[in-house]
Amino acid sequence: MKRTLPYLLLVVVFGLSTLNSVHAQEGSQHGAGADDGMQRHDHALLAQGSHAGSAQPDLPKVESEVRRINTRANTVSLRHGEIPNLDMPPMTMVFQVADPSLLEGLAVGDEVLVTFGRIDGAYTVLSVEPMQ
Repeated sequence: MKRTLPYLLLVVVFGLSTLNSVHAQEGSQHGAGADDGMQRHDHALLAQGSHAGSAQPDLPKVESEVRRINTRANTVSLRHGEIPNLDMPPMTMVFQVADPSLLEGLAVGDEVLVTFGRIDGAYTVLSVEPMQ
């Protein structure tokens, strides 16, 4: 009895530690946070192709006005309407651009329709097309 108790305790501790590590691996594989799923979704949208003028089918086109363009940083400042998919009210702010070619042909003051998403936590312009 004196010999089996330490072995039994060792088996229980080893079993619990193994169970805990398996649970931790499952959490990291399935995405522990809500942002992880959003980032994967945004990357999938980019894989479908985000070109100027081709908005993603399930993303709303938001009326916006170009305020500033920074081609070095691949950013654009936009005065935009409500962005429903990001729960963002109308405002003016700077956005990353998913593809630098989206900035080509844009000028300050242009009225455009824009789709937005989140990529690696940053609010990002996914598509731009001129308003008609």
